[in-house]
Amino acid sequence: MTRRNASRALAAVACGALVLLAVQCSSAPEPLPPAASPAVVTAPTNTVAAQPDPVAQAKEAWPIIYAVLQHPRCANCHPAGDVPLQGDDSHPHAQNVQRGPDGQGVAAMRCDTCHQTSNLDGPHLPPGAPNWHLPRPDMPLVFVGKSSQELCEQLRDPMRNGGKTPEQLFEHMASDPLVMWGWDPGPGRQPVSTSHEKLVWALRVWIDGGCGCPGE
Repeated sequence: MTRRNASRALAAVACGALVLLAVQCSSAPEPLPPAASPAVVTAPTNTVAAQPDPVAQAKEAWPIIYAVLQHPRCANCHPAGDVPLQGDDSHPHAQNVQRGPDGQGVAAMRCDTCHQTSNLDGPHLPPGAPNWHLPRPDMPLVFVGKSSQELCEQLRDPMRNGGKTPEQLFEHMASDPLVMWGWDPGPGRQPVSTSHEKLVWALRVWIDGGCGCPGE
């Protein structure tokens, strides 16, 4: 190799080394991954809803029942004395009608003499439903004049409510045709203002919650 060729070879090697160094210096270093944020620990939330208190619900449902029992459609057949009441103003029954020994009236003034199994077709004519009667005198089940607490205590007491268990009371007020008449009393009379569906609901809540009364 001539001196000139050797010089050229040496120059080429040097040039290549410079180029490699330039490439290495111009390459930016890979960025480091961001530091992980510390985990935020939160207190667990209580997702279980508070369960309703059936005893408290029963006491809240009772006023609905009491209001229905104080309505003339119910109270007129549960008077304090032996004379049934009539009309939206709850005045004493005409013709001096009396309770009688079995709640069905006396002699010729028996209840079924005028009260048939359905309403007569006309304003203020005798209303009707199956087994029209008053409670017996030995267990009159008085509604008229009773405070909310008094009537509540009477209604849940088999010794004063006609010998009925809570479930029998429920069935009586939920489906007895004589009770149901209060929502279909015929022309000239106001039906019970609280819906029958609401009464049935309130009875169910009251019974399931233990038949609680005011003041307890």
